[in-house]
Amino acid sequence: MIRLKKIKLDKYIIISLLLFIVISLISINSASILLNKESEHLVLKQTLWYLVGFGLIFVILKIKNNWIYNHIEIFYVLFNILLLLLLFCGKEINNAKCWFSLPGIGTFQPSEFMKIILIIMLGKTINKFGNAHVNPTVKEEFFLLVKVGIITLIPTIITFLEPDTGVVLIYFIILLVMLFISGVRYRWFIIFVSLILIFLSLMLFLYKFEPTYFIKIFGSSFFLRINRLLDWSNQSGYQLSNGLITIGSSGLIGNGINNTPLYFPEAHTDFIFAVISSNFGLLGGLALFIIIAFFDIRLIVIAIKSDKLIDKYIIAGCVGMLIYQQFQNIGMTYGLLPITGITLPFISYGGSSLLSYMAMIGIILNISNKKNKA
Repeated sequence: MIRLKKIKLDKYIIISLLLFIVISLISINSASILLNKESEHLVLKQTLWYLVGFGLIFVILKIKNNWIYNHIEIFYVLFNILLLLLLFCGKEINNAKCWFSLPGIGTFQPSEFMKIILIIMLGKTINKFGNAHVNPTVKEEFFLLVKVGIITLIPTIITFLEPDTGVVLIYFIILLVMLFISGVRYRWFIIFVSLILIFLSLMLFLYKFEPTYFIKIFGSSFFLRINRLLDWSNQSGYQLSNGLITIGSSGLIGNGINNTPLYFPEAHTDFIFAVISSNFGLLGGLALFIIIAFFDIRLIVIAIKSDKLIDKYIIAGCVGMLIYQQFQNIGMTYGLLPITGITLPFISYGGSSLLSYMAMIGIILNISNKKNKA
């Protein structure tokens, strides 16, 4: 283990993080060549965000997780207020108000931090319930589901209105994974999935056969979002087509660094994996898969070895969030999943998302540190 005075840092997490940094900076530099002159300093900005992120990790290591757990309600309320303010004074980008514009800094996206805050809020709530109810009844579990449902729905509704459908999906993935780990009765999952399927079936029926009523109920903005999601099924669309051609032409070892043959939108964020595949080919893509899998498995090992249930719940939420984003981002790049605007954790460009992941790393390193001392 790497020592920082009295703190022991998990070397496997640190090694994975350093590899992510190298891959991220190389890929963003390559992607910036495809963009306009306003994007010339993306590598420098991402480097600065990483440095700020390491500072954030250091702060979290010093204040410890218990302080964060004890004050998480304050952060939850604060960031819900920020999400609400976005609807009135957020910066509109691509018909969505998901960002605050900060002069001299850039943009700030509260929903990225809300993902981590939601994980801790749910972990604390589930842990408190488990401590109070050793063998909970169906009624007691129902009230737990209502409570965690309300905690999740508040940021979900506000984020949906911005609109940011991709983050909304992540909120629900986090909730489902953490409830599954908590050990609640499986019947609740059957009921929940059944209700979701019924709702989606009705929604898709209206979308396909009664678009006028669909727009009256959900609005034209949501209609366009559904249309974009379903666009992947026939592999149409400029972004996806050029991304697939770029990946397909890269061969076994790729076209080389800074040599992406075709332009496609959001190369530095949503479609960063296409840039990696273009530069390093099939072998480079497989290498990134292995690093990601190693990192995720290490988080699971830390959760298994942790002696506190709240830590297990929180890491489970983090792993569920990461795996979903990793599969979704890479899958949509290959045209296997809908394009939802979800970035690749630690790799894609973005200050808010990167800082939220670095905060997550700080919390997990604290958990690992306690396990090592034990």
